[in-house]
Amino acid sequence: MNTRLIISLLCAGALAFACGPRSHSEAPTSLASALPLHVGPASHAAAQTAAAPDVAERPHGKKDKSKLPPPKIDSRFNIAVSHNVVKLALDVRNTGGRHAEIDFPNGQAYDFVVVDSVGREVWRWSARRMFTQGVRNKQLGAGESTEYSETWGAAKPGKYTAIATLRSSNFPVEQRVDFVMQ
Repeated sequence: MNTRLIISLLCAGALAFACGPRSHSEAPTSLASALPLHVGPASHAAAQTAAAPDVAERPHGKKDKSKLPPPKIDSRFNIAVSHNVVKLALDVRNTGGRHAEIDFPNGQAYDFVVVDSVGREVWRWSARRMFTQGVRNKQLGAGESTEYSETWGAAKPGKYTAIATLRSSNFPVEQRVDFVMQ
């Protein structure tokens, strides 16, 4: 067999293995814990407790985040109707005990859609808009909120349903509100 071909294939395989994807679980375990290690004339047992302090004994008076409730996202969809203008507002609030990192797969964080009484789409805020393709996120601390609002100005009399969507990959929200234009 041709040794040049075998050597070329082995080199290509080694290069593919070296450049292949790695998971975060392959990180060295020594880097996984960033707690300071206090070394001194203390006994071996004291050094072990310094390396892995009890959950209640965090350095510098920091709270143990594992005992706080996880982040929870609540939302409220408000509509204000006047003459032929509809104001739509989606209020997103973190009601959990820890900060929430809301992930968005692209530049569009929210959308508003209005459908008529038969279910036909009458208006969509994101229609004819362009959004970045970069992944992004929004930080909400415990108790913090953010509001997304838009205005629909070409409303005709009739019964409608407004749909608000938070386009998050980890905290998706969709709410509907019926309203009447007169």
